[in-house]
Amino acid sequence: MNDIVTSTTHSADEAQREIAEEFAYFNEWSERYQYLIDLGKQLPPFPEASRTEAWRVHGCQSMVWLVPSGDASRMHFEAASDSAIVSGLIALVLRVYSDRPAAEIVATEPDFIQAIGLAKHLSPTRSNGLAAMLAKLKGYAAAATGSKE
Repeated sequence: MNDIVTSTTHSADEAQREIAEEFAYFNEWSERYQYLIDLGKQLPPFPEASRTEAWRVHGCQSMVWLVPSGDASRMHFEAASDSAIVSGLIALVLRVYSDRPAAEIVATEPDFIQAIGLAKHLSPTRSNGLAAMLAKLKGYAAAATGSKE
């Protein structure tokens, strides 16, 4: 399986295709959830100093922090959650969106959510939290490009 680290040689769309291919290996949703949890465990350590209200994503039932860095040419994101499944969702989001140009981040729709069946299998609160995280991430990218997303 691929590591969760993003690569600038792949586009966000290619990353989404790879995620869909990986999840296609699993027939049962229990296996997909376990894979999500395993991906979350591979996230790099998140600095305690960044676990502040300033970086918190509101709209998530669990605690989620998202810290942007870089500029319009290449934005990097670090994120963490206190929930195992949400950490796995973060790993997928970072794979698609981190270390990419801000314009690509803004333009990329999160098609992987539908492609791997997450839309049907996440609780409403997790779906809302995922949407809030994506909105915040895209907002940071839009700000970096100087546009109003």
